[in-house]
Amino acid sequence: MHSAIMGQKVNPVGFRLGSFLPWKSRWFVDDSHYKEYLFEDITIRRALMEKLKLAGITKVEIERLPKSMVLVLTVSRPGVVIGRGGTGLEDVKKFILEMINNIRHQKVKDLKIDLRVNEVKNPETSAYLVATRIVSELERRIPHRRVIAKTMDRVTQSGALGIKVVLAGRIGGSEIARVEKYHQGSVPTQTLRENVDYAQVPALLKRGYVGVKVYIHKKQQED
Repeated sequence: MHSAIMGQKVNPVGFRLGSFLPWKSRWFVDDSHYKEYLFEDITIRRALMEKLKLAGITKVEIERLPKSMVLVLTVSRPGVVIGRGGTGLEDVKKFILEMINNIRHQKVKDLKIDLRVNEVKNPETSAYLVATRIVSELERRIPHRRVIAKTMDRVTQSGALGIKVVLAGRIGGSEIARVEKYHQGSVPTQTLRENVDYAQVPALLKRGYVGVKVYIHKKQQED
């Protein structure tokens, strides 16, 4: 009989939400506005992840209050977001306000946007940054086994306790889609208290998409 615990199929971040990890969106609202706020959050998060790619963005957290909105951006290069004298932050605030105006089809008045920027302490152990690097190298047609081997060595040398990479799709342009798993160190699948970072990013290759999943087992105190 299969265990009902995480195993191999459950998102490690979603599995820990509420118990050991906080939600990425934190607010309360009545039922009639819930779907609007949720759609806004998804749209803002996607747009910022694309806009701030060069800053090495890994996470966008959104908190809402009655007349204000707090966005916590976790990036590997904060200087790129902040800009000279804070001009970058003002540009991001304007970008978010314009997006909200477009989504709601009206000019939003009295909405204060507060941006906070957190730095990724160790970019080499951030699952999202590692996954995006793998994707960019695969899209440059570098052989996948060489990419994965270098990545796993780099991550374990940076202090991670273990890494698992899963590729799925027409790997290497093969006719039949398949799944390949690569593993180094320990990556527990059923221990909730362990700090396991997870990300999945698609790579658009010549023969079609290849999904890239990265699990990184980090030390307890590490973000």
